Amino acid sequence: VVSRRSEPSCSIATMRYGSKPADGGYLILTPEEKNTLLSTEPQAASFIRTYIGSEELINDKQRYCLWLVDCAPDVLRRMPHTLSRVEKVRQFRLASAKAPTRELASTPAVFAEIRQPSTDYLAVPEVSSENRSYIPIGFLPASVIASNLLYTVGNATIFHFGILSSAMHMAWVRSVCGRLESRYRYSAGIAYNNFPWPQAQTDKQRQSIEGTAQAVLDARAKYPASSLADLYDPLTMPPELIKSHQKLDAAVDAAYSKRKFLGDRDRVAFLFELYQQLASPLEAKKNMRGKQRSNQPKEV
Repeated sequence: VVSRRSEPSCSIATMRYGSKPADGGYLILTPEEKNTLLSTEPQAASFIRTYIGSEELINDKQRYCLWLVDCAPDVLRRMPHTLSRVEKVRQFRLASAKAPTRELASTPAVFAEIRQPSTDYLAVPEVSSENRSYIPIGFLPASVIASNLLYTVGNATIFHFGILSSAMHMAWVRSVCGRLESRYRYSAGIAYNNFPWPQAQTDKQRQSIEGTAQAVLDARAKYPASSLADLYDPLTMPPELIKSHQKLDAAVDAAYSKRKFLGDRDRVAFLFELYQQLASPLEAKKNMRGKQRSNQPKEV
């Protein structure tokens, strides 16, 4: 049994949800709404950011948001159209049936939950098609705001990208992730935090993963007009991208074991053996903390 975990079982970078607006849609802008706003309030340009969730990442769709975290009050008051949107956010939150949302009406200019990485980050869509051999993931700059339909890994490296883009990780995803209809529904608490990363890879193996992962990104870059949906469609995936992924798969497999894996079933069996080894000491530590708390004198 794989249970939800609040932090990774391995020593690895933390994965978090993106930021949640809870705004009634008034802080979010379509390309047309962005252009209309800028035609009347060009000074708002400093506070408009690209806004990306699963759909935008995979299908290369454009959306924007008003990111007013650093907007001074006097500047905001000089932008009446932007201020009107902020007022609508306040009214939306006040009308909510949820008390925490109503409390957020006191800060209507900002998102309800802000979890934006301060560095460039790795973006993983929460929902993606089960027809793809790999979940399309990629690097985004800190200036791009991740929605709560995107998972982020701050300070991620090409090594992290390589492992998460491998057949080994996808075998784990297919076994433990939930589904939305039949699509993959990725989860930090279940999939990422429980995933057994390779623990004893050599420098040579790590370099091999990094090199083949970069080759995957290079193969993608040859098709700048193609979305990730285009690149990872089983019918249109470019041959050089397929070959790059196959080489990455081999490099990642080699970091786990010297033996050749016979397929996903073999990978999953191997990963669950590793998971058991990792979970046992963690559960023991958790139980010990529980016993220590139970031995503490209770307040009357």
